[in-house]
Amino acid sequence: MTNKPDRILLSHLFQSFVTTWALMKASRMEPGNILTFVFFLLVFFFYRHVNRRMNLLQLSNRVALVTAVLFTLLYMLVDYPHYVELLTSRLYRAGILVIIFTGFVCLFYYLLHFLYSYACNRDRLYQVLLTRYQDVPYFHNSRYKKLSVCLAAVINFIRSHTAFCAFLACLAGWFPYYLYQYPGIMTPDSINQLEQILGVVSYSNHHPWVHTLVFGFFYRIGFALTKDMVIAVSVYTLFQMCLLAGSIAFFISTLRAHRIRPFVLLLITAFYALIPYHAVFSVTVWKDIPFAAAVLFFGCSILRLSVQDRINFKNLSVFFLSGLAICLFRSNGWYAFLLALPFLLFGFRRKAKYVYPPLLAALLLAAVVRYPVMRACHVEPPDFIESVCIPMQQITAVICNDRYLTEEEQSLIEQVVDLTYIHELYNPTFADNIKELVRAGNQDYLVEHKMEFLKLWAELGLRYPMDYVTAYVNQTYGYWYPDSFYLVAEAEGVSATDLGVSHRPLIGGPLVIKAKEIAIKLGSMVPIYGTLWSMGVACWIMIFGISVVIIRKEYHKLICYLPSVALLLTVLAATPVATEFRYVYFMVLSLPFYLITAILPDLRAEN
Repeated sequence: MTNKPDRILLSHLFQSFVTTWALMKASRMEPGNILTFVFFLLVFFFYRHVNRRMNLLQLSNRVALVTAVLFTLLYMLVDYPHYVELLTSRLYRAGILVIIFTGFVCLFYYLLHFLYSYACNRDRLYQVLLTRYQDVPYFHNSRYKKLSVCLAAVINFIRSHTAFCAFLACLAGWFPYYLYQYPGIMTPDSINQLEQILGVVSYSNHHPWVHTLVFGFFYRIGFALTKDMVIAVSVYTLFQMCLLAGSIAFFISTLRAHRIRPFVLLLITAFYALIPYHAVFSVTVWKDIPFAAAVLFFGCSILRLSVQDRINFKNLSVFFLSGLAICLFRSNGWYAFLLALPFLLFGFRRKAKYVYPPLLAALLLAAVVRYPVMRACHVEPPDFIESVCIPMQQITAVICNDRYLTEEEQSLIEQVVDLTYIHELYNPTFADNIKELVRAGNQDYLVEHKMEFLKLWAELGLRYPMDYVTAYVNQTYGYWYPDSFYLVAEAEGVSATDLGVSHRPLIGGPLVIKAKEIAIKLGSMVPIYGTLWSMGVACWIMIFGISVVIIRKEYHKLICYLPSVALLLTVLAATPVATEFRYVYFMVLSLPFYLITAILPDLRAEN
């Protein structure tokens, strides 16, 4: 009978072997590749190292295991066909998948424990993360007195106005894009909103009406001052840049209140100021950008309110305004707010007299604007098919897989769409083709017979569950699968229009164009850096942050993640496109927030 160290050694050898098998399949290696042996050695010694560091608390083990299983599912749901594509036997296929699943679970389990061991070592972590000297004036001694005085003045100014400096740094990093893309990037969506502002078409909430009004407000200010449509659009673009930079400054200010080291704040500011897609999005006239800023504002205000004993007016005001913006700047924001509301009410139950009024006021005002006000202003709502993209794609997948349908089911579908060209039009990752097919058919019949189609959707799902699962994965994988690359921020200029707005770059030339092209493409070429361009990685980091909060037993921080989790769920429930970066830009913008919130010191305990 072997003793415990021997059993652990054998366990690590086995776990390293199945993990190597999983990595071999994931990297598309052949079994004879010498790198498989390198993988095995690296994994084995890593597991041995982590085992010596592991905190064997029961809670830590459970959270690590659940998170590891979740990460493995999110990875393998997309990638598993490559592992068994050459196998025909169902038994062999199942066996291979079980081995690879086990290997990935082991890998993520030990990796999570390795990270938890640092995240939960508060003394060592806070030595690296926190500073004691942010409020102590800086003095510099050198032979050059004037230089010392100037250097000390600059450093003390940055210390005293850290958030403002972050605001200026972001604008400075983005301003070349503003000059190059002047008056801003306008896609067909942006042009449609401008048409509404000019009265060319009627108001519609397909693109949030309130955002259109905000766009129109700044456009009219610019046009009243200059009588130039291009300058008028640029005024809104500049406002959007300032709003986005303001949300980042508020985040930096929040971290400074927790005494985070200036170097850490500098790294976070650099993430926002230097990563190209932030710059491109800051000058793109889309509702997704102010919406993402609102989400970051809202998350930071929740963090402030949850840890502060004294509730101040500024934080409550930001809490109210950002919550209202979430409800009104995207359609899914309203549903996410409703989903998160009960948990927010519970989380702030001990501060109800301070927090409930602005929270409920945002809800009530948003409801008034969304329903009676929009009806009174004759704002057209989005058509019904926009909200049922996922069920529509799942039913279409069943049809395109030539599954059996009863005469009644086929007749019901044909009341809405012509099935002649549905095989050619169906795209598993892009719902717009089928949406247009429904719009060209009889969408009114679909609206009038919602319950019949709900029943049809449920019955087909029970009959062909794998078709539904595959269709859902194909329609949503970009938001949770970490290895999906999507070319971000490649849009340029102003889409073709006869409204009188055009692209008028204030800087240009081959050097500028090439520099911009290289900056955008680096995300698809450079390892590690490229993960910052992945929506799936941002999702995994958010999940990791939540797991760290649970491990550290700082449960009050969980409500800081609520808005983003609720928003992600609404995207996954109704997205029309599998890989649209702007739909979850709020998650990418909040990425540093997810990480650092999990490891911030608990000010409540200090107080």
